Amino acid sequence: MLSKLKDAVVTAVNRAAYGKAPEGGPATVGEISLRRLDGSALPIAELEGKVVLFVNVASRCGLTPQYEQLVQLHQRYRDRGLLVVGAPCNQFLGQEPGDAGQITSFCSTTYGVDFPLLEKQDVNGAARSPLYQWLVGSAPGGGADITWNFEKFLVGRDGEVRARFSPRTKPDAPEIVAAIEAALT
Repeated sequence: MLSKLKDAVVTAVNRAAYGKAPEGGPATVGEISLRRLDGSALPIAELEGKVVLFVNVASRCGLTPQYEQLVQLHQRYRDRGLLVVGAPCNQFLGQEPGDAGQITSFCSTTYGVDFPLLEKQDVNGAARSPLYQWLVGSAPGGGADITWNFEKFLVGRDGEVRARFSPRTKPDAPEIVAAIEAALT
């Protein structure tokens, strides 16, 4: 009970402090040009009306086995409207050093990844991508930097960021599954 009250207070404070996009950042996901790992556009229409789980991913991280659970989540809920989107990032100890072809090959061969992977991007710092400006600048994002690979953001069908989950929270953790279920209803 106390934990839920604390979470509600933290959420309210974050919403008050970070309820709108950071200065110069996108106000909605629709203002962001997303590109797949192969360089082709990921049309915003593919996200509209869906629940989207954005995850910054890396191939050489101790948390890389989370790809397996991400694939399972995507397969389990895609017919109900969930889309998992991976954003490769090399900012954490150089754990995503490969080029687009190497990343694609690793993900499909090792884990059977069948969800979209975006072009490599920075999730922190002055070169933070517009996607991560928007995610971090949301109320659940709290304005705080991404702490490590496999940090997760859940976006509702309405295009609002609903939740942020730490890298160590596995994709099939009860709190993530509950948030996905709630967003899908």
